[in-house]
Amino acid sequence: MGDTETGELRSVLPRILQLGTLMNRSGLGERAMRQIGADLDRPGLSILVSLHMTGKALRVGEIAERMQVAGPHVTRHLHVLERRRLVRGLADPDDRRARLVELTPEGAEIADRYFTTLLGWFGDALSGWAPEDRRTFYDLLLRFTDDFAAYLSATSEE
Repeated sequence: MGDTETGELRSVLPRILQLGTLMNRSGLGERAMRQIGADLDRPGLSILVSLHMTGKALRVGEIAERMQVAGPHVTRHLHVLERRRLVRGLADPDDRRARLVELTPEGAEIADRYFTTLLGWFGDALSGWAPEDRRTFYDLLLRFTDDFAAYLSATSEE
């Protein structure tokens, strides 16, 4: 990496860190949950979001991996979500010992309202951008996130 590239990355790094802080500490998720009237804790919402984003039933271990937590942590929260009829357990047709979890229509509706709220806020923040700037931003953000995740995955295996 050349000096110019290092200097450019050095100038962008504070903004990347600021974005992480904004996303994590602003209470964005909690604000969205309040706006949609969802009475959930953050882990419960994370489970609904994980299931909603995949659009299919997942094993408990897969949900835990997506949330980057241990399986028992997910299991405790799944019990609450099941009692509230936001998720339901299914037998895994590929492994009788395993269990799949899927959203109920009520759980899917909460996750959809949550995403709609966040997308509205992000859209409002980008409303002054030209369409081609938004498209470039989306493309580059997707590329950067995928490449950085792949890099972290590869270096963690070393």
